[in-house]
Amino acid sequence: MQNMGIIMGKVKITETVLRDAHQSLIATRMTMDEMLPVLPLMDKVGYHSVECWGGATFDSCLRFLNEDPWERLRTLKKNLPNTKLQMLFRGQNMLGYRHYADDVLEYFVQKSVANGIDIIRIFDALNDIRNLETAIKSAKKEGAHTQVAISYTLGDVFTTDYYVNYAKQIEGSGADSICIKDMAALLTPYETEKLVKALKSAVKIPIQLHTHYTSGLASMCLLKGIEAGVDVIDTAMSPLALGTSHAPTESMVAALQGTKYDTGLDLVLLTEIRDYFMKLRKKYIDSGLLDPKMLAVDANALIYQVPGGMLSNLLSQLKQAGKEDKLEEVLKEVPKVRKDAGYPPLVTPSSQIVGTQAVFNVIMGERYKMVTKEFKGVVKGEYGRTPVPIDPEFRKKIIGDETPIDCRPADLLEPELDKLKKECAEWTEQEEDVLSYAQFGQVAVKFFENRRNAKFGIDGAHSDSEKQIHPV
Repeated sequence: MQNMGIIMGKVKITETVLRDAHQSLIATRMTMDEMLPVLPLMDKVGYHSVECWGGATFDSCLRFLNEDPWERLRTLKKNLPNTKLQMLFRGQNMLGYRHYADDVLEYFVQKSVANGIDIIRIFDALNDIRNLETAIKSAKKEGAHTQVAISYTLGDVFTTDYYVNYAKQIEGSGADSICIKDMAALLTPYETEKLVKALKSAVKIPIQLHTHYTSGLASMCLLKGIEAGVDVIDTAMSPLALGTSHAPTESMVAALQGTKYDTGLDLVLLTEIRDYFMKLRKKYIDSGLLDPKMLAVDANALIYQVPGGMLSNLLSQLKQAGKEDKLEEVLKEVPKVRKDAGYPPLVTPSSQIVGTQAVFNVIMGERYKMVTKEFKGVVKGEYGRTPVPIDPEFRKKIIGDETPIDCRPADLLEPELDKLKKECAEWTEQEEDVLSYAQFGQVAVKFFENRRNAKFGIDGAHSDSEKQIHPV
């Protein structure tokens, strides 16, 4: 399956409307019923792939939509028979928020591919290749196209040489392709050109470009990336593009028509698909699910280097504490906390960890007077090796006499699959249920209860009081 669908000179498109686009704009609330009618049309397009699973979709299905994520994947596979299905996978974190033992990760990859995934995009929040090794081996063993993403960020250490070095490690690990993952919309057009040229000259495997529209530069970045040799780009159908989402699919297809980069995709067919999603967009706006503010350009991303989702999280935390007026102070504190923590890229889960600690530092009026368990974990090494070594004195201040972790964190984890199977045995109706339980514990149990109750006609739907938006 290596390098599948990539033809020299012809740019390929990964459509994100069924995953990252609605994750970015409406907190991953698009249901399977809303997707179904348009799938036959999407299957005719000839996309390189459709990104439709992983990321926050799994959590959202269980927590908010009362849907089985595994059943969603099987339904997508059945209705997109001619299209490669792609997922986003957080390395050793899988789709959850902690590191999992290798046996659980291997089983998850096996079941993902068995149920319909063709391409697995794997990333690590710290760009620590050790946290990707098991996922890469597992994906290759199952015959999936294995793509490793570079978490793109800014800072003194994040030079072109840094990214080239990481790309070489990725190629050496056996990955089939590399994705530049610009989750915070920090790329600028000419920086994109420079980075892509450097990567293309350093590695032989294909390069894909993923960037968000938050700062208003995505289309220009994609174009400069294409001219520099990018093989595949991520876009979203226009009704769910722009803002914190991606560049519009139809616009990029039109921009490349008649050039040597022509995608070959049919704009008339894409317009039919657009018409369908326009109706959904109206529904989302009317219901309040899609806030039009999310569609606006926000150049603050370039000033503060904070992803859009992280910015809204910070504001929410300050509102809860009655300290909204402290936002500017917190935004200035974020880079200081990030520096102390070894410059982690701001992507899940490190963005939430750094942001929350910055909020505490400001609210408490004293830096690190109160330290979150997660921040302590980053400093201790529980999440892996940070891009820059953490100052030993600072580390001691935060973790005291505890022993720092310098190995791959998952090496310290005992196999846990059998134990998890026993814990959720009473709820299991399919083999995959243990993986839902492994990642989302009581949220999964609540879903299992609802599923069982539905069979007996008992109403057990999630109540609004339990709903909370989780980081993505």
